[in-house]
Amino acid sequence: MASSHYSCSIKQGYNFEKDKQVLVGHLMSMTIGGVKLEADTTVTSPTDLKNETKLVGVISEISWHGGYADPVHIHCNVSNSNQKLLQIMKHTNLLKTDVLFQFNVYAFDQVAKKYYLAFHDNAKDSKGLVMKTGGDLHLEIGERNDPTVPSPLNFNFAIGIMPQEEAQVLNFAVSDTDKFVKTWGVTSTGK
Repeated sequence: MASSHYSCSIKQGYNFEKDKQVLVGHLMSMTIGGVKLEADTTVTSPTDLKNETKLVGVISEISWHGGYADPVHIHCNVSNSNQKLLQIMKHTNLLKTDVLFQFNVYAFDQVAKKYYLAFHDNAKDSKGLVMKTGGDLHLEIGERNDPTVPSPLNFNFAIGIMPQEEAQVLNFAVSDTDKFVKTWGVTSTGK
């Protein structure tokens, strides 16, 4: 399977400049174990410069190895209030590890001269579980703010997400018009 890896600009994500043509990623929503992170960061949408969008975090990296059962790894920066919420989650027993999330990664089409969605979930919740290795959950939150973008105050957050037992769709594009989908997760009939 072909893997997908997107390294996005945190600076461009927080302070969008229309003359820069780099990858931008948005974590639109995320709920972990029934606890919903706040969409409390407002940024410019690369595809509609006149409108601002509210989101949970600005993505610095997102990757997937391409296999149906492979995890999606997300690294992003979140607000101070979400950092506190994630700290509490990390340091208490996370009994439920189910994850619902939505994301958008934007790339610039050099021919069409505009941004397009390069990797996304088509505004539908992707369903997963916090990845575990041994007894350790892949959920990390920074103790100190990230100085890359001094304002608004933001913190590094990383999570690995395994798919739940159902076939889901991840959407890809290599230009504004050249699009395709891949399956993430496998439907299990026997439990």
